[in-house]
Amino acid sequence: MVTSASLGSAESLLAGLDDEQRVAAETLIGPVCLLAGAGTGKTRAITHRIAYGVATGAYAPSRVMALTFTARAAAELRGRLRQLGASGVAARTFHASALSQLGYFWPQVIGGTMPRILDSKGRLLGHAAETLRLKLDTAALRDIAAEIEWRKVSRLTVDQYAAVVPGRALPPMLDADKAIAMHRAYETIKDERRQLDFEDVLLATAGMIESEPRVAQQVREQYRFFVVDEYQDVSPLQQALLELWLGDRRDLCVVGDVSQTIYSFAGASSDHLLGFSTRYRDATVVRLEQNYRSTPAIVETANRLMRGRAGALSLHAAVTTGKSPEPTVTSQVSDSAEARAVATRIAEQIAAGTKPQDVAVLYRLNGQAAALEAALGDAGISYQLRGGTRFFELQEVKQALMMLKGALVGATREPLFKTVSDVLRSLGWTQDAPEARGAVRDRWESLNAIMGLAEASAPTTTLREFVDELFERSASQHEPTMNAVTLATLHSAKGLEWDTVYIVGVSEGLIPVSYAKSFEAIDEERRLLYVGITRARQRLYLSWAGGSGRSGPGRGERQPSRFLAELSTRNPGAGATRAG
Repeated sequence: MVTSASLGSAESLLAGLDDEQRVAAETLIGPVCLLAGAGTGKTRAITHRIAYGVATGAYAPSRVMALTFTARAAAELRGRLRQLGASGVAARTFHASALSQLGYFWPQVIGGTMPRILDSKGRLLGHAAETLRLKLDTAALRDIAAEIEWRKVSRLTVDQYAAVVPGRALPPMLDADKAIAMHRAYETIKDERRQLDFEDVLLATAGMIESEPRVAQQVREQYRFFVVDEYQDVSPLQQALLELWLGDRRDLCVVGDVSQTIYSFAGASSDHLLGFSTRYRDATVVRLEQNYRSTPAIVETANRLMRGRAGALSLHAAVTTGKSPEPTVTSQVSDSAEARAVATRIAEQIAAGTKPQDVAVLYRLNGQAAALEAALGDAGISYQLRGGTRFFELQEVKQALMMLKGALVGATREPLFKTVSDVLRSLGWTQDAPEARGAVRDRWESLNAIMGLAEASAPTTTLREFVDELFERSASQHEPTMNAVTLATLHSAKGLEWDTVYIVGVSEGLIPVSYAKSFEAIDEERRLLYVGITRARQRLYLSWAGGSGRSGPGRGERQPSRFLAELSTRNPGAGATRAG
């Protein structure tokens, strides 16, 4: 029974919400679509909506499921809901929810214990390659694993995948026939060993609900109200499972931002978000466009980048008083010079009172971290790598360091450049970058970063001095991550924010990345830059390097990113300019 006291408590949950957030929170029944721009308080809106539904008696906590895409995001939702008095609500990732249901129903439907879940596809793919007598390195196996994941979340059988594989970017050592053979061998070995991968968990759960009426009935009796965060990232497989969970019910609230769709390569599609009001003609659509995170200048920069794009929201800065610094664009002659300039500026800001943990440096590719790590280390600035393995912990980097150390035995008086080049070539490095994206390209970028460090060394640097420096840098990374500047790829920065953000490498070939050829791929790179820009609260610095500072054939000068021209009314190639 809802009393006047509980109603008063429920109303207090709406206090502090803006008009649009309040509409979202009060619309508890039926289809609801929240188009929520960066920094507009979407998590606040959906958690208060759920808590308000529980407080008013519209929702039984145990019948609400909040779905998201990462364990970190799910934990954040659970924490906020507990604070708002809705601790009984389930907040999980798609995979966690499906795995729980699969573990419960497997003994009833299939019988026996559920197969073991693979931690990683790598080892099994290695065995598959052996059965086919294919010699594939770790990077190629990672790319094949990504292809398998894309196929499954796209709901394609191996035969259906065979029809589309000619248009897919594959590792250089694999043609279409070999790729298809790897898919078949992987599935065969996995089945023989009675194992499931993460995509199988979703597929098997969907299969059980679809084919077993009693399973469908139990699932739908358990959960009645669904909320899906980051809906622009939903894959066809996740959308299909969501529809099976819903059945013929319509109590679904989705939250997303088309401009932050950055995982299309992994099967995510914003089509489901864009088409929501078509599927549900009576849906309540709420646009959250009041940005509470960034200064007006940063908000306007983000708007400029996305102006005219389908489905893009137009953000409005909530705080418009006071003077804030304009975002800037600067250029440097080389990657190392760019990294040093960033490190110098960060050192000045820290000396002036900025906390290191309030600063982030964002980049497109993992390989770009090496120069930044070196520059920050030289400047005595603590840093932490987020969302990926530390540069010196990457397998290919460890291998390169060991081989460079081995090259010290019997080392000649050859130039450092040639010795390092010869060692890296033996590991697969080439002067020109691979065209395809994925692990093969990431491996090349890592090795290329070591080559860049060698080329940036003083002409008199010996191989021993270079190797000693590399190992010293590797050892110095084991430091507390507290009170440290964040280094992160643009992808791993999504969902985070800092007072000060540097985005480096805003040049053609990096943003957009060189293997982005189609209009759709270029547009995804635009959205990736947008995500980076909207991470900044107070200060935003963009930079690019005209070249890597290297000599030799194939070392052409870079050009500023095409996106910079849209952010500034002045020529971004003319040195330091304003992006506002």
